[in-house]
Amino acid sequence: MTDSNTTSEKPWGGRFSEPTDAFVERFTASVGFDQRLYHHDITGSIAHATMLAEVGVLTAEEKTQIIEGLEAVKADIEAGEFQWSVSLEDVHMNVEARLTDRIGVTGKKLHTGRSRNDQVATDIRLYLRDEIDVIAEELQRLRAGLLDLAEREADTIMPGFTHLQTAQPVTFGHHLLAWYEMLVRDAERLLDCRKRVNVMPLGAAALAGTTYPIDRSITARLLGFDRPTENSLDSVSDRDFAIEFCSFAALLMTHLSRFSEELVLWTSAQFDFIDLPDRFCTGSSIMPQKKNPDVPELVRGKTGRVNGHLISLLTLMKGQPLAYNKDNQEDKEPLFDTVDTVKGCLKAYADMVPAIVAKADNMREAARKGFSTATDLADYLVKKGVPFRDAHEIVGKAVAFGVAESRDLSEMTLVELQKFSGIIAEDVFEVLTLEGSVQARDHLGGTAPDQVRAAVARARQQLG
Repeated sequence: MTDSNTTSEKPWGGRFSEPTDAFVERFTASVGFDQRLYHHDITGSIAHATMLAEVGVLTAEEKTQIIEGLEAVKADIEAGEFQWSVSLEDVHMNVEARLTDRIGVTGKKLHTGRSRNDQVATDIRLYLRDEIDVIAEELQRLRAGLLDLAEREADTIMPGFTHLQTAQPVTFGHHLLAWYEMLVRDAERLLDCRKRVNVMPLGAAALAGTTYPIDRSITARLLGFDRPTENSLDSVSDRDFAIEFCSFAALLMTHLSRFSEELVLWTSAQFDFIDLPDRFCTGSSIMPQKKNPDVPELVRGKTGRVNGHLISLLTLMKGQPLAYNKDNQEDKEPLFDTVDTVKGCLKAYADMVPAIVAKADNMREAARKGFSTATDLADYLVKKGVPFRDAHEIVGKAVAFGVAESRDLSEMTLVELQKFSGIIAEDVFEVLTLEGSVQARDHLGGTAPDQVRAAVARARQQLG
């Protein structure tokens, strides 16, 4: 609950001769959205108080009072008994004011040796680090589901496309593993981003550090950071880590959007390659026959908002001089929404992918159309000594004949094929079959069923 009429004295009010304009107070407040940082704000404050006691700035008794008071404030928030105040601007001042109400003047000592500038930078890093770990788990769950589906469909033949035109036969399992490779790169980017998130700005204070004898290594250790940041100016003004996370998110969502586009196509009556369970679809209010793939469509649509958040953060930072500026208050809503969107989309996909049902007969029939084994016929001729460019022309003429006759290469007689090259013999039909085509690509990275199963085994070993 938010109280916009609170008249609590502002901690910085000593410099000012008149109260903040009521509209400006609402306009500049961030507590409406940054209150989600309360857990990380209190965690950071407990570590800060612990460090201040270890270096002698606080007494042991003061430290205990502060920590117990902060734990009580957190309990109030989690019980829904905390009154958030717009007049106190943000999560930090709301928590500190409630702490002081509880324990008295000792609560005012908590802010010794720090500023809201380094405090908020620390809170966001703590928050994002936790969310990255959650996202990494969902990403791993989706990858595991893809591997299971790819193994199940290792022998299922479908048309492979370029330019959305039938190109060559592939296995459905092989196609799914292409999705998997995109997610491998996403997971690597996420974990690499986490390294740069996990450095601690606390102790930079407003911009120049502090005159108190703080030990930042203690605070970093208590909060699980790899190390403290090196430069106080950069510490409070850096938002690269948030931009980097949103860049990861934009690429991940681009991949999920590509998956979505294929799922939408494949569930259409025109393709009819797969079926999605009813629980991931919706119907039409007017057309009773409709079964709409709303989950993939919505994921595809949400990609735009995540891309927008990345541009928002890049634009936010592009003109800022050192060090902290109020502009940086605008970093939170794009970041928070990106996190929420990515988590939701990953959960939807991790739940949905294992439930995909392949319509193998329809896929196979589609692969028979469009002369998908034309390259195999060209390779066949090359292996019999025909230069590839000549083989290409021969097969092109055979395809033209097939188009005119409405017949695939595999449906032509040996006599008909020999009109285009006398080298063609009875064994040609071994390479013109769909099974022969995919089996022939039996090498690392190829579409042969055995290679798909081997790739799944390798991926499972790496996934852990």
